[in-house]
Amino acid sequence: MALSTGDQSQAVRNGLRTKVLTLHSMNPRVRRVEYAVRGPIVQRALELEQELRQGVKKPFTEVIRANIGDAQAMGQRPITFLRQVLALCVNPDLLTSPSFPDDAKKRAERILQACGGHSLGAYSVSSGIQLIREDVAQYIERRDGGIPADPNNVFLSTGASDAIVTVLKLLVAGEGHTRTGVLIPIPQYPLYSATLAELGAVQVDYYLDEERAWALDVSELHRALCQARGHCHPRALCVINPGNPTGQVQTRECIEAVIRFAFEERLFLLADEVYQDNVYAAGSQFHSFKKVLMEMGPPYAGQQELASFHSTSKGYMGECGFRGGYVEVVNMDAAVQQQMLKLMSVRLCPPVPGQALLDLVVSPPAPTDPSFAQFQAERQAVLAELAAKAKLTEQVFNEAPGISCNPVQGAMYSFPRVQLPPRAVERAQELGLAPDMFFCLRLLEETGICVVPGSGFGQREGTYHFRMTILPPLEKLRLLLEKLSRFHAKFTLEYS
Repeated sequence: MALSTGDQSQAVRNGLRTKVLTLHSMNPRVRRVEYAVRGPIVQRALELEQELRQGVKKPFTEVIRANIGDAQAMGQRPITFLRQVLALCVNPDLLTSPSFPDDAKKRAERILQACGGHSLGAYSVSSGIQLIREDVAQYIERRDGGIPADPNNVFLSTGASDAIVTVLKLLVAGEGHTRTGVLIPIPQYPLYSATLAELGAVQVDYYLDEERAWALDVSELHRALCQARGHCHPRALCVINPGNPTGQVQTRECIEAVIRFAFEERLFLLADEVYQDNVYAAGSQFHSFKKVLMEMGPPYAGQQELASFHSTSKGYMGECGFRGGYVEVVNMDAAVQQQMLKLMSVRLCPPVPGQALLDLVVSPPAPTDPSFAQFQAERQAVLAELAAKAKLTEQVFNEAPGISCNPVQGAMYSFPRVQLPPRAVERAQELGLAPDMFFCLRLLEETGICVVPGSGFGQREGTYHFRMTILPPLEKLRLLLEKLSRFHAKFTLEYS
C-alpha cells in the first residue's frame, strides 16, 4: 500500500525510499484485468498439489485440472506426423535417419528452405513465413469450397490470442462517450473482457440464450447495441463459434443474420473460430464467417470488414505450447492493414516452431503420402473420443438433481448450470465471494477437482454455472463427473 506524505517523510528520515511502482501508481487498467481461467482458484489448485507432494493428507490423491483446454496436459497424445516433422526441423541431422518416413522428411526440408538460414532458430518476417501464409490461404480456400483467400491478408500469430489482441488494439479509440465499445457474448472467453479492460475500451455484453442451447439471438444484439450507444461508440462485434465456454455451434442462418446486423450497424466483425475442427453433435456443422460472407454476395461480400482467427492449440492437435495461430482479414482498409503489420513488427515475429506446426495443420499428409493412414486414424480417434466425452458429460450432469447441462455441440467444454441453496449464497456473501466461486472452491478443497466459476465468464443475474473441460481420458472423466455430481448433492444438503 502506498505511504501517505507523512509516512514518506518518515521513511526518508529512516533512510528508506518508497517504491516507484506500487499498486496505486501502476497502470490502473492493468489492475482491472481479470482472467478467471488462470485466476485464484487455479492458484489454490497449485498450492494443493504442492501440499500433496509434501505428504499433507487430503480427501483426494490428485488435483484434476479441468479448468483449461490443455489437451496434452490431460493425457491426449500428440499426432505422430506433426511431431516427426517438427523433430526433423529442430534437428536436421535426423533427415538421414531411417526412423522417419520420406514424406515427413520432404515436409521438413520444404519448411527449412523457407526459413532464414534454413533454421527454425532464425527470425521470420513479422507477418510470418511467406510459404506458410500461402499454405494457410490454400487451406482456407479448400475449407470454404474454393472461395479465394489472399496470403497477403493472412498474418501468422502467437496462438489466436495475440492476433485477437492486435485487432482490438486497432479498433480502440476515443474518450468518454466516444470510447470504442465492443460487443462480446456472455458467457465469454475472458481474453475479451481482460483485453478490453487493459485497452480502456467498453465491454458491451450480449447474452446467449441458455434456454435454446446457448443460441445467438439478433434481437439481443439490437438490445445490447441500443443500450450501449448512450455511453460509448460501439464499433466491433465478436462471435465465438464453436462457443467457449458454452459449446454451441452456430447455424448458417444465424451467421447470415449476424453479418447483416453488423453491416447495417457498421460494426467490424471478429470471428473466433479456433474450435472449427471440434464439432460433435448430429445436425451441427461448422460454417466459417468468411465463406458465409462471400456467399451472401453484394453488398456484404465486398464491404463488411471481418477478421477470423484460428489456432493449433485446439482441434485434434492440442498443441497449445507451440503457440501457433493466424488471422485472416477481409475488406480491411489497406492503410490500416499496414498499421497492423507495424504493430506486429514491434513483437518481431511469432515463434517459428509454432509457424512450422501451423503449416502441418493446414496442409496435412495427402492420401498418396506414406503417413496418411496413420495421420487419419489418429485424428479421427481424437475427435471420436471427444464426441463420446461431450455426450457423456451432458448425460451425467442432466441425471444429477440440481444440475442442468446443454448439449456440448462443439469445442471442448461444458458450462453446466447449478442450483445453489439460499444459505450457500448467503455464506458466500459473508465471505466476500461470488456464490459459484464459493461452490468451486469447496469442490476443489474436498474433491481435488478444479473447475472455473461461471462468474469468471459472465452469466445472467441469479444464475450460477461452472466451466469444465471434457478433455480427461474417458474413464477418468466419468469418475470426475460422478464425483462432482455427488459433491453437489452433499453441498446442497449441507446448506438446505
